[in-house]
Amino acid sequence: MAGKAAPAGSDIRSQFLASDEAPERTDRLDITLYLADHPGSERAAVVRLLQSLAEGATRHGLTQDAPSESREGILFNFRHASLATHTIHIHSGTSAATHETSLSPQTSGAKLAIILDDLGSDRAAADAIFALPFPLTISVLPHHAYSAEIAEEAHRRGYQVLLHLPMQAASNEKPEAQELRPGMRTGDVTLLVDQMLQAVPYIVGVNNHQGSQATSDPALMSELMPILRDRRLFYIDSRTTATTVAFDTARENGVRCTFRNVPFLDDVAEVGAVRKQLELALRGAREKGEAVAIGHPHPATLQALSELLPQAEAQDVHLVFASDLVH
Repeated sequence: MAGKAAPAGSDIRSQFLASDEAPERTDRLDITLYLADHPGSERAAVVRLLQSLAEGATRHGLTQDAPSESREGILFNFRHASLATHTIHIHSGTSAATHETSLSPQTSGAKLAIILDDLGSDRAAADAIFALPFPLTISVLPHHAYSAEIAEEAHRRGYQVLLHLPMQAASNEKPEAQELRPGMRTGDVTLLVDQMLQAVPYIVGVNNHQGSQATSDPALMSELMPILRDRRLFYIDSRTTATTVAFDTARENGVRCTFRNVPFLDDVAEVGAVRKQLELALRGAREKGEAVAIGHPHPATLQALSELLPQAEAQDVHLVFASDLVH
């Protein structure tokens, strides 16, 4: 299964070390990816590889530990009945061809990060996202039925996880049971944010859910951003209102940040409409050099993504995680 999912030229080596005499030992699979192009391509390749390995393990009745990431790559175990049976190591290598290419002048191309919001209530919607072999960033609402489960599965499969932090809207949109509101005391803001962070594992950053009222309030944003900075989380301003001060306040407080800078993908949740918005996002990335797009796990959105994203690289747009675009 690794041989089919790994990019051409990858080095795959197996060691069969487990035996009846040494049940504590595991068989080992070492996969070195040789990829000379943009890092976004590597992330896409890793996502596809992790998905393929997870599917094969499930077919054979194995479970997978959460991957650990370091400078040495990605490392995790497969288990059978809680006993580790396989150790998987995925990392990048440098071949002679890769080294030669790296010395040649290259155009880096544009970068596009796609965030899919509002995960947490619908496990089937999350599974539909996981079927897309692209480096997508998912943003999970706290305290929903599948919030923790979806975040854990996303992390296991190589996707990036954000907290979709509920904030008060200026309109009559249905609020979450708990949300950040202007006028909250500093201690209450800290307590609420920490509770939400604890509800969704593997978070690397935050973007706002709704929040047209909250992100326009300088006092509230000035209370929020030091919390994120101290927890080493980045912030992405969804820009649900033109009067937002969230991005500027994040930057003033030393929080790595960026903002949505192309139109929402699916204000109209129809395949044709989403396709047009996605084309605008790709064009925006080429024109600006980098772009952050936000959509939702609607069937129409996922269909449009599956149709157009395979064409992104051909248009010199590299798909990246949200963390790649924060500064």
